[in-house]
Amino acid sequence: MMLQKDDQFSIERREALQNIGWALLSAGLLQAGSPAGSVFAAEQGPGFKDSRLGELKDLNGYFPFTPSESPEAWEERAEYVRRQIKVAAGVWPEPENTKINATVHGKVDRDEYTVEKVFFESSPGLYVTGNLYRPKGKQGPLPMVLSPHGHFQNGRFYDSGETRVKADIEAGAEKYEVGGRYPLQARCVELARMGCMVFHYDMLGYADGFCLSYDLIHRFAKQRPEMSSAKNWGLFSAQSELRLISALGLQTLNSIKALDWVCSLPEVDQSRIGITGASGGGTQTFILAAIDDRIKAAFPAVMVSTAMQGGCTCENATYLRIETGNVEFAALVAPRPLGMTAANDWTKEIETKGLPELKQHFKMMGAPEDVEGKYYSFPHNYNYVSRAMMYEFFNKHFKLGLESPIVEADFKPLTKEEMTVWSKEYPAPPGDEQSEVKILHTLARNNARQIEALTPHDQTSLAEYRRVVGGAIEVMIGRTLPAAEDLETETISEDQLTGYKQYHTLIKNQRFGEVTPALFCLPDQWNRKVVLWLTDAGKSGLLKADGKLVDPVQKLVDAGTAVAGIDVLYQGEFNQIQPAPNEMPVVKNPREFAGYTLGYNHPVFARQVHDILNALAYCKHHESQPQSIAVAGFGFSGVRAAAACAHSPELVKQLAVDPGGFRFAEITNIRDLRLWPGAEKYGDVPGLLSLCEPAALWLASSSAAVPKLVQSTYNSAGLLNKVELFQGKANSQNAAVDWLLKG
Repeated sequence: MMLQKDDQFSIERREALQNIGWALLSAGLLQAGSPAGSVFAAEQGPGFKDSRLGELKDLNGYFPFTPSESPEAWEERAEYVRRQIKVAAGVWPEPENTKINATVHGKVDRDEYTVEKVFFESSPGLYVTGNLYRPKGKQGPLPMVLSPHGHFQNGRFYDSGETRVKADIEAGAEKYEVGGRYPLQARCVELARMGCMVFHYDMLGYADGFCLSYDLIHRFAKQRPEMSSAKNWGLFSAQSELRLISALGLQTLNSIKALDWVCSLPEVDQSRIGITGASGGGTQTFILAAIDDRIKAAFPAVMVSTAMQGGCTCENATYLRIETGNVEFAALVAPRPLGMTAANDWTKEIETKGLPELKQHFKMMGAPEDVEGKYYSFPHNYNYVSRAMMYEFFNKHFKLGLESPIVEADFKPLTKEEMTVWSKEYPAPPGDEQSEVKILHTLARNNARQIEALTPHDQTSLAEYRRVVGGAIEVMIGRTLPAAEDLETETISEDQLTGYKQYHTLIKNQRFGEVTPALFCLPDQWNRKVVLWLTDAGKSGLLKADGKLVDPVQKLVDAGTAVAGIDVLYQGEFNQIQPAPNEMPVVKNPREFAGYTLGYNHPVFARQVHDILNALAYCKHHESQPQSIAVAGFGFSGVRAAAACAHSPELVKQLAVDPGGFRFAEITNIRDLRLWPGAEKYGDVPGLLSLCEPAALWLASSSAAVPKLVQSTYNSAGLLNKVELFQGKANSQNAAVDWLLKG
């Protein structure tokens, strides 16, 4: 018997290779430059092809949306994508909806509406700032429209100037001088005149939102060594990534808290809360509407597209658009009403790419008339033409009962002094690096307390812990266990050695274009047990220099247990095709922000875990049906092993790991190959191990006790007796084998 599907995949044998030579070769121990140094001889070409060795995807890629086949299928997909957005934005678990102590002052009275100044903390030191528009002479409850402004110079204070507005009027983009010169105010004023309350709030770094500076939030380009240590870290550092704190996440937190606040106002109609913004405000519009169903209608302008997904650091975050994109984010609004505009920018094809699929999607969701999109031949904007479409949208869906067309009337613009929330009575907060550190570190501590509060103590709390922390880890790994139909294999060699057969196999994940090189040792008298043996040397870690099995592996084979070793990405055979990088590969973007790469591509760590999942799935689905599958990992490979088991704990019967004391929290280089954003937020290595029950766990550690979090989860499951701590000075691999053989 061999671990190979003979009836499905052909076996390709090589000529005239001795057993030891084959063992060295298939394990990747011979150098590629030698005549027999590559499994793939010269006439075979460059070897296997793996999609992960190709070009990385970036924000300028193609992001189509394929509607689901049924509402039930979409419900499952939608749950995952929403969670993916929340994890990426750092708001998973959801921020607590605590009472917001908003300061509302400085009322300005206009003919048909009033405007007040508002500020409050979304997190200690992090402020939401804006203006609240109220219609006069209207009885509540009133509809509310949130309005994040987008990338307009000076934000809420935007004034396009006399020259620009005249050109816009001549081009037909604007109708009136005042509205065209102050378009952000114009939409708030007209909505208020239509009977809506409007909260026009700052994007971070704009207008009054300078508790974190504009240059930091929107123009960050170079890493700051002085702000990148394990203790003194700021935004865009490895440490902030490990906690999933990003510019997009902070802005999203502000949007959530803005929604919390308006929902607390007694005069607001909870069934008629909308949101609209353009450009970066359009991004916030569909992000908030996608993750929070308190938003009942959304109108993102000039942002939803299958093309460029948003170029600013405030529109990108690690994990955000891996295998998804803005059109699918917009689809999450369904069946709630969705309106969109497009311009002569990356959105110009919306009517032929994106909108047809959204219409199909909304029809499936039972709301075929509740999605609309229109391209207008103007530069990137939220001009009068687009605003007019938005007014009709909210008039229709909020049942305002106004006669169409709604014509934007002239108004007296607010001065900066009338809008700004800061004054002598209410002095502005600082916006320097010291303030940045305080804001981020306080947020990180509060997030950590929220995760700590989930520590389980019984079966019910364990289920919630797995939902939240396990749900985050699922997103961070970004892959389900491959199905049988996803996998194909190719056997490169098969050799009978003393007491066992040795196979060199390529496990091919056809769905994702991945190849995992594997070396299998199958005893002649197999006990139907398999151990996946992972070391930092890849599958060559199974072998000595002379090609014989290392003693621990030999002991397993002698006991009748099959052993498999694999090369994960950038190990062994991968390096014969392409030299392993010394730093994390990045997209061709000069700005040193991880989100531009990891917002569209899995981190290296996750990609390496994918190889382990490919191997586990291969064993699981094999026709010989092994009775048990165990995983043993040593060094950093022990951390990878823990992640794979945390992902699929029901599949792994035993997990033996010696992570060598490694912790993700030690990483300070944003391009460290081991960087796994979110790891510190969700418990680091102990967090992974805590998700491994019901697998029996053997852990080598210098600590005197099993990590408390691991104790809590295993004890809550009634499985604490399945955890064994190894502190001996003996070789941990030998000790792990002794434990594995007892299982």
